Amino acid sequence: MAKDRAQVKPKKHCRLRVKKNDTVYVQAGKDRGSEGKVIEVNPMTNRATVQGINIVKRHRKEGKTGGGGITEMPAPIHISNLVVVCPHCKAHMRPGKKTVERRRDDQVKIVHVRQCRKCGEQLDQV
Repeated sequence: MAKDRAQVKPKKHCRLRVKKNDTVYVQAGKDRGSEGKVIEVNPMTNRATVQGINIVKRHRKEGKTGGGGITEMPAPIHISNLVVVCPHCKAHMRPGKKTVERRRDDQVKIVHVRQCRKCGEQLDQV
């Protein structure tokens, strides 16, 4: 018997390697071998929407404002099928972590940033 929605615990999400505005390479699926820019990331479902990847057609019914017909839009793709592309060395890699101190108004804050494993450049701005 199915549980009520109120009784179901929310799914715990994990940290993802892919962030919005990253350039990613598709490893598996119908668009294998192509690259695109990440539009949206959903950590609850472990899926990301990539520009120009996994294009699907949706049949829309015409409404009062118009807009009926067949529209093409990118559908989410699973994170495990994506690999981050380093903007500096253009290599496909799994990013590592680096600890950096950020100083602002005489305060020191420790920040974790993503780092390319091949060239050593930071992927995130501090």
